[in-house]
Amino acid sequence: MSVYAQYKTLLNSPEVRAFVWAGLVARLALPMMGIGIITLVVQWRESYALAGAVSATFVLTYAVLSPQTSRWVDRKGQGYVLPRITALCVSGGGVLVAGTWWPLHDSVLFVGAALLGFMPSVSALIRARWTARLVGQPSLQTAYSLETVVDELSFIVGPPLSVGLSVLAFAQAGVLLALLMLTVGAMALMRQKATEPTVVAADIAAGHSVLFSAPTVPLLTLLMVAMGVMVGAVDILSVAFAEQQGQPAAASVVLSAYAVGSCVAGLVFGARSFTTPLPTLLAWGGIAIAASTLPFLWVNSVLGLSVAVLIAGVCFAPTMIVAMSLVERSLAASHITEGMTWLLAGLNSGVALGASWSGRLVDDAGASAGMAVLWWAGAAVLMMAVIGTVQLRKQPRLPSSAC
Repeated sequence: MSVYAQYKTLLNSPEVRAFVWAGLVARLALPMMGIGIITLVVQWRESYALAGAVSATFVLTYAVLSPQTSRWVDRKGQGYVLPRITALCVSGGGVLVAGTWWPLHDSVLFVGAALLGFMPSVSALIRARWTARLVGQPSLQTAYSLETVVDELSFIVGPPLSVGLSVLAFAQAGVLLALLMLTVGAMALMRQKATEPTVVAADIAAGHSVLFSAPTVPLLTLLMVAMGVMVGAVDILSVAFAEQQGQPAAASVVLSAYAVGSCVAGLVFGARSFTTPLPTLLAWGGIAIAASTLPFLWVNSVLGLSVAVLIAGVCFAPTMIVAMSLVERSLAASHITEGMTWLLAGLNSGVALGASWSGRLVDDAGASAGMAVLWWAGAAVLMMAVIGTVQLRKQPRLPSSAC
């Protein structure tokens, strides 16, 4: 069966298409919000320091809270938790917008950003629906591949949409549109009871997070942190290197190369059938990602950087898909949403860390110096993949990848 036919078959149910579209709309809120806050505060106060601090408050609060809210989802169900955390998130957005509309104290902005951290992990909610629907079926890997590609697309479309609207309309427009997207998508998901995962009794002691109770989760979360560092570094290096070469507009070409490589590789990988055990695929993914950092040693042009970034992108999506599949295979249904959210939180935290780390190196010594972040992160990915593979092989009855 062709790649196209496999994805067409996956989406042949109206119920499936409904939650996929709802998830696509709702998940745009996350990539739109961070950059929307920065654009809003900069236009309002002309302070990059304040803008960065408020945006960082949102990002860090979300990273801390999202696994906890997803754990709540596993215990109470999406239909119960989603309206409550969405209301908290939207109220935080309202506080933030009010703080920039009227002459209120700057502390109001931080309160609003902290409440925005209750934003649901939409990617994990959708993956949980796929898991409940396709558990034990080979097509589940194809579904995870589709979700990885949709995540990539949301981060391609979301930021420019948020910035463009804030600049062309009014400063608060990007944040408000993100809140509208979240509300519409969340309400659509709430109405779709047929595909909502059933709440099952927890098999891990109450009060303990899977981060401390399931050894697979912390290992894979650290792996995702290292992968996120690479993504954040690529974002900074693309802009810095293009400016250094006197071609600032070419940064978009470099970033597009990364996205295209990741999306295409994710779609193709998801449509393939593998008999290789998932832990072995994880090891190969770590090796591929570490090896993909080597071409950066010879980058001396925007074209060369684009090619290197394309190669790195090709290695990214399959490794993330394997990591998500391992979480699904290693956890009971009562902890799937929380487990996947830890991985996504690790990825987002890594992106912020990578951007900050490479940004300091670029400021101090130029774009080439920032490439060291990629090599260190690639080595960390390889190390965590090897450790994870060894650990996972020790676990009894871990199913092989039959997908």
